[in-house]
Amino acid sequence: MGPYAKEELLACVVARLLGGARHAAIGASSPIPATAAFLHQCNDAAFRVTLQQRRAANPLTEGSRELFDLAGQGRLDVFFLGGAQIDGEASINLVTADGRRFPGSFGSAYLYPIVPRVILFREEHSRRTLVPKVDFVSARGTPAALVTGKALFSWQRDRRRFRLESFHPGSSAQDVRANTGFDYDASSSLAVTREPAEEELKILRNKVARQIAPDYPDFARRVWG
Repeated sequence: MGPYAKEELLACVVARLLGGARHAAIGASSPIPATAAFLHQCNDAAFRVTLQQRRAANPLTEGSRELFDLAGQGRLDVFFLGGAQIDGEASINLVTADGRRFPGSFGSAYLYPIVPRVILFREEHSRRTLVPKVDFVSARGTPAALVTGKALFSWQRDRRRFRLESFHPGSSAQDVRANTGFDYDASSSLAVTREPAEEELKILRNKVARQIAPDYPDFARRVWG
């Protein structure tokens, strides 16, 4: 297998979490989740992708209100959330950290508990972002998974704790532990994250790259040239 970009690996990791889903919505400034959703759509034509970032032909003609209505009606089953901080209770902080202010919680407190499959995504994996307890609780819910630049975690509903499922190539179990501020369990089958397959890379670099470029031109240029 030839070389691949870190963004391609993360998109493949996220895409593998979308099996069985019907409709995913992706918030603004989320190019990797958007890339993952379009990659999954190539293997499941019935899978619907709604981008808030879309610059032309945006399906959300009424903006965020329509997104909340879709969620409330059970017509949205995947959403992505991140934050300046994420803690071991799966709380996210979108308001303030390290003395800095961020745009705010938007509708996260509503969407997190109501969307059946919420995937937490934060590319930076450090003790600054993955903390024992967030400084401010923007939202708390029951996530399906947490994907970072170093690892994939699942969420254990019964224990309300994360479980490390795999660490990405270039990382290790020790590296993940050293750079995570909260405690977590580890899977008995813990292993290196599966790398992108040649077919996945081919789809990403052709069809998906063309789909992503109009809405995330800087991202597409940086990853695919």
